[in-house]
Amino acid sequence: MTATPVLAGRALVAGYGGRPVLDGIDIELRPGEVLCLIGHNGAGKTTLVKALFGLVPLGAGEVQLDGRPLARPTPAALAAAGVAYVPEGRGIFPGLTVDETLRMAAWAACVPAAERGARLDWVLGILPRLREFGGRRAGTLSGGEQQMVSIGRALLGRPRCLLMDEPSIGLAPKLFQDLLRPIRALQQATGMSVLLVEQNVHEALKISDRVLAMKSGAIIREAAPAELADNARLMELY
Repeated sequence: MTATPVLAGRALVAGYGGRPVLDGIDIELRPGEVLCLIGHNGAGKTTLVKALFGLVPLGAGEVQLDGRPLARPTPAALAAAGVAYVPEGRGIFPGLTVDETLRMAAWAACVPAAERGARLDWVLGILPRLREFGGRRAGTLSGGEQQMVSIGRALLGRPRCLLMDEPSIGLAPKLFQDLLRPIRALQQATGMSVLLVEQNVHEALKISDRVLAMKSGAIIREAAPAELADNARLMELY
């Protein structure tokens, strides 16, 4: 029997200014998997993730958690249900220090005050380099360091489902893998589900369990990572 998806979109239609970007998409994020969503710029990947997290209003369709439709999919409702989001472009506050950013994220995630210290230590154990620049303002960090802060912020809620939108932007392949390695280890240890939106297909396939390819607002292919990795022509298409 197929397990009930942790997070799903059914017949999703969404867009901007009355112009749809998503064309009736169905997507499922299964328990304990890393699902990679690939496609060229303009394919609709970011819009799909934002629709799943309640950041883009739906014109039609529904978002489901554990097989149950959400009456009003909002970021607050999804976060409360254990879904975390790492946005494209990192979305950090440049004037705050890393420590301030993480403490604010723990508060926003409704971590009880008595547990925040332990929760911060847990995240710093996953991403130990955050300890090195805790007192620095986030705006002074490198792109890779900022991405680490963004991921750490998302993990403070101990999510069971992590949505990551283009985390490799501006990063060298090795640094991208250095960021993904602890996420993969955490996912394997806890059973967390991960939806990874990526243009860096070669690197993303290394940690993925399943791949969906998008084009023009539709999902056009589902494949195993090895199927794409072993086929140069398919890699060029996506």
